[in-house]
Amino acid sequence: QVQLVESGGGLVQPGGSLRVSCAASGFTFDDYAMGWFRQAPGKEREPVATISWTGRRTYYKDSVKGRFTISRDNAKNTVYLQMLMLKPEDTAIYYCAREKRANVVTGLQMLIDYWGQGTQVTVSS
Repeated sequence: QVQLVESGGGLVQPGGSLRVSCAASGFTFDDYAMGWFRQAPGKEREPVATISWTGRRTYYKDSVKGRFTISRDNAKNTVYLQMLMLKPEDTAIYYCAREKRANVVTGLQMLIDYWGQGTQVTVSS
C-alpha cells in the first residue's frame, strides 16, 4: 500500500536551516507530483511547495520563496524540503503528500489522496 514517511524535523534557532525528507513506497513514485504542506497550531493546513513528477517544475508559497527548496530523487523514491533562514512563523507540523492524479502538473493546488504522518519543525531561540 502507499506509504509516505517523513523524517528530519526538529528544533532550530531562528536563521537556522533544516532539511526534511519523505520516503515514498507502494506506488510508481516518478509518475506523481509531490508536495509539502504545513499546519501550525490553530491554523489550517497549507501548501508550502510542490514539485512535478519529473522534478523540473516547482512551486512555492510566497512567504518561503528564496528560503525553501523542494527537490526529489526518483531513484530513491524520496522528496526533500530544504529550509534556510527559518523564522518562528515557520513553526508547524510538516506533511508530505501525493497528488492523486498521475502525470499532472498542478501548481500549489494539489488534489491529495495520501498524506504522511507529519514531522514537527519548531523554530525558536
